[in-house]
Amino acid sequence: MNLYRRKNKTSLISVSEFLSKLIMADGMQSGYRWMYQRCLLAGYRVSRLTVSGLLSILDPEGVELRRRKRLRRRKYYAKGPNYLWHVDSYDKLKNYGICINGCIDGYSRKIIWCEATYSSSDPRIVAGHFISSVEKLGACPRKVRGDRGTENKRIEEIQSVLTNHGSFIYGPSTGNQRIEAFWRHLRMECCQFWIEFFGYLRDVGHFTGDILDKNLVQFVFMEFVQKDIDDAVSVWNTHRIRPTRNGGPSGKPCIMYCLPELEGTKDYSTQVDPDILGICRNRCLFNQNNPGDTDMLHLFKLLMEENELSSPGNVDEACDLYQTLRHLANYEIYNL
Repeated sequence: MNLYRRKNKTSLISVSEFLSKLIMADGMQSGYRWMYQRCLLAGYRVSRLTVSGLLSILDPEGVELRRRKRLRRRKYYAKGPNYLWHVDSYDKLKNYGICINGCIDGYSRKIIWCEATYSSSDPRIVAGHFISSVEKLGACPRKVRGDRGTENKRIEEIQSVLTNHGSFIYGPSTGNQRIEAFWRHLRMECCQFWIEFFGYLRDVGHFTGDILDKNLVQFVFMEFVQKDIDDAVSVWNTHRIRPTRNGGPSGKPCIMYCLPELEGTKDYSTQVDPDILGICRNRCLFNQNNPGDTDMLHLFKLLMEENELSSPGNVDEACDLYQTLRHLANYEIYNL
């Protein structure tokens, strides 16, 4: 029958170029069997052994990681400062009445804001942080990324008005890798102390989680928590980020953010119309205009005035004030 196997194989150069494109795109986690199949589907005539050999040359790191059954981290990409901001909330202190919301620049990893507030679920408060940062910068980022929580709806609306539709990107909080790295730093530098401190108050019966206790924690300790956050942000923004295999920019976040020319890139912020910005501002709430429960706030201030209590200068004094006000407030409420 004169049957014979075809010998007209595709050139190695063509196959190599095809495999390189796959590796740079969505094939960086794929093994040689899968890549071989993709070659066949694309019309390349090549043996499985050849594909395996080419992958060993083109992507030796990936071959080794797959051999060890380890996944390779995907590369993060942002063109430059203010190209993409990541917004997220940190809820480790939420049970005690203190919510933290933050934003990080995706390229430089500089913290744009990190604020302790009374609520991280009110979209007007989160949008207030955003507008304050835009006003300070004099421009807004090209894109913003956040999860699908209701707290980000107002930012999405404002970002769309200031730039254009499609400039807000939704994604799961767990995939927000840039700001998740900062949350780990914040936990170590700041929040672990407060988690243990408020946990102690709970364990000894000085915090039950009711409305009174949460509002009192906010009234007495919010300023101290914010100061610790500010210190942690200062350390983060001035620490040196080392080069990584993923190829991201390295250096100090504050320098990479302010001097992108040193890395061969530019500032990607978008200029905004002051009149439109003013309209957007009216749709936000700001910390100074959002004291939580106003009735509780007035009660605490009245008790301090009547009992000649002074504002605390440190955490120990704040703890004493908290216990004193808690006793006085419970007496006032339950003996009306």
